[in-house]
Amino acid sequence: MITEGASGGARLPEPVFDFHVRLAPRPGAGERLRSALDECGLERAVVCAGGTIDLDRLSRQLVEGGHVETDADNDAVLAACAGTDGRLVPFFFANPHRPAEAYRARAAEFRGLEISPAVHGVGLTDPRVADLVGVAAEFDHPVYVVCLDRPGAGVADLVDLGRRFPQVDFVLGHSGIGNIDLYALTLIRDEPNILLETSGGYTCVVEAALRRLGAGRVVFGSEYPLQHPAVELAKFQALRLSPEQWRQVAWDNAHRLLGEEKR
Repeated sequence: MITEGASGGARLPEPVFDFHVRLAPRPGAGERLRSALDECGLERAVVCAGGTIDLDRLSRQLVEGGHVETDADNDAVLAACAGTDGRLVPFFFANPHRPAEAYRARAAEFRGLEISPAVHGVGLTDPRVADLVGVAAEFDHPVYVVCLDRPGAGVADLVDLGRRFPQVDFVLGHSGIGNIDLYALTLIRDEPNILLETSGGYTCVVEAALRRLGAGRVVFGSEYPLQHPAVELAKFQALRLSPEQWRQVAWDNAHRLLGEEKR
């Protein structure tokens, strides 16, 4: 059924599971997140810590290089997700500058792992990342990865990592690198344990992903609060997916990644 959004416009069929939102490091962030989900008709969301790095510094690092060694506020994520009856799903945002044991000690409290060379500057070819993924394998956690155009941190490096850990499901965040990364689709096409999360990318990338990878390997995400979920939903409204395709992208694939039965 098509419902109407808060602004009166047509909304895609529910339910929708947003596989990538962030918790802003500010008081009341959890309440604002739930309000945004309600406004857009999103039933569930995977939550990662935000605010690990200042956005101005991050944008400079993406161009010039650099890194931070700051720990993400994973405790705040747990607190925000507590008491939501599974609506908000906590992921552990790992700091590869810390021993993997820091993740292992907390892994049972979380449902997945995020690794971001863009923030912490540690490439996917680094043994410290392999150690983290090894822990994820122990706990059946999917691994969300942000790639960038740096030696050791590209999509080809994610492919190599995925081949080393075929038992782990990886999610390539933000439609690859940049807004028009069709090459990423070519690189991951034959890698069944790597899915694509669609926030940020152009509609042409999402359309190509559906065609080249199939709807079973594409997962909806918004990158809230940096991107309003309504903007990301609009991409799919424009693409006019079949109900079966949309259900896979918006609901079934996320549950499969989390090891949950279809709902």
